[in-house]
Amino acid sequence: MEANRVPQLPRRFPCRENLERFRLSNAFFGPYLSQISPEEYLEKINRFVSFLDHGNVKIVTAMRKYGLRNLQLIADKTNIPRPTVHARVSKLEKEGLLRTWIHPNYAKLGLVRAMVLLTTKPGRELLAPEALRVPGYWLRLIRCMGDCNGYYSTHAIPLEKRWDFEQYLEKIVASGIGTEYRLLWLEEARSPLPDFSYYDAEKKTWTFDWPRWLDAFAAKPAQAQRKDISVPGTFDKKDLIILKELVKDGRTKLTQLAALLEMTVPAVKYRFDNLARSGFIREYVIDMLPFAPEISDLYEMVLDFQTREGLCNGEKVLSSLPMVMTLSRVEGANSIAVRIYLPRTQMNNLLTLLSALARRGVLTGFTYVLLDPMTIRTQTFAFKYYEDRTGWRYDNLEYFEQLRKVASAFDKEDHTQVIFQNAPVPSFQ
Repeated sequence: MEANRVPQLPRRFPCRENLERFRLSNAFFGPYLSQISPEEYLEKINRFVSFLDHGNVKIVTAMRKYGLRNLQLIADKTNIPRPTVHARVSKLEKEGLLRTWIHPNYAKLGLVRAMVLLTTKPGRELLAPEALRVPGYWLRLIRCMGDCNGYYSTHAIPLEKRWDFEQYLEKIVASGIGTEYRLLWLEEARSPLPDFSYYDAEKKTWTFDWPRWLDAFAAKPAQAQRKDISVPGTFDKKDLIILKELVKDGRTKLTQLAALLEMTVPAVKYRFDNLARSGFIREYVIDMLPFAPEISDLYEMVLDFQTREGLCNGEKVLSSLPMVMTLSRVEGANSIAVRIYLPRTQMNNLLTLLSALARRGVLTGFTYVLLDPMTIRTQTFAFKYYEDRTGWRYDNLEYFEQLRKVASAFDKEDHTQVIFQNAPVPSFQ
């Protein structure tokens, strides 16, 4: 069997919940792409590929296993001098090729994650992100195409306000901004590091072993694992600020947190250690793109498995695939939401794999949308809406009024300026 191979490349694109700002200040009404020549296009790909060498692979793999914060430990485990480790990590971070953050345990914070696919009404596409942002509990907004033509978004909603959020989505449709929506309540997310056993650091190529992966998915699954149940824990506003900063940067220094909170470093360390010990930090994430942005696309897929055992096995296999960025089980279903980052030349093979799994009875179905990375807007969880005495603030009456103003302001616009992107190749710098 001859495996498929494509050129490799690291990461420059912030598609996770790790930024507390909009990626683009005026993403739709201003030109934000620059012209690029074919020579520059190929040079960018080659430059990205050059960063994923054997030394950097060893370092990021060790960081995933032993932690992000202690570079001396990473140096000891990799037998790479500490100054070299520090220089390499600093350069990757400076170039935007390496980002680190945490997945907080949302259930312990009294929050539940939601995924929304909103189909927009033609002519009102620009209103959708404004409408989805109104409640303030959003994490990510991205333009999407495919089974849903509109917007993909994720949110972290107070547990007791699920019904209120569903009512708000109904209001978006009733206002004429959207025609329909799909809402999935998600369990906690996981973001595996790409399996570098599929990567040849000398040739700078990845192997896509589709037949092997098909057999792994179709293998007889073991008994389903018991679900871990998390209940809200004890925390305060200062704990949320610490978690919020770690969501932005998993290597944030304790001295920085101490200055932000106006506390001593030992006091901050005590809080940090307690959060880690109590399970509020669910996972440290190392974000390093395995393929060049210029030749790759970003997708969100929902895979529906036949059985719970098949779901558990599928989750295990997905965690080992180099193109899987994030995966989350769907509450109350044998389904899993998967964020896929894949070279365009391999997309047909992925669809062939999923179709074969449906024929074999492993999957009952699958859906997917193409996400436009140039439209990504992200923020951390809505810590500013939490107060120690009253908990999370959520007011649908207030949100309904804001939504009405958004829709009415758009209706009053006689002319909306239309500006098209002036280059087909995006830059993630």
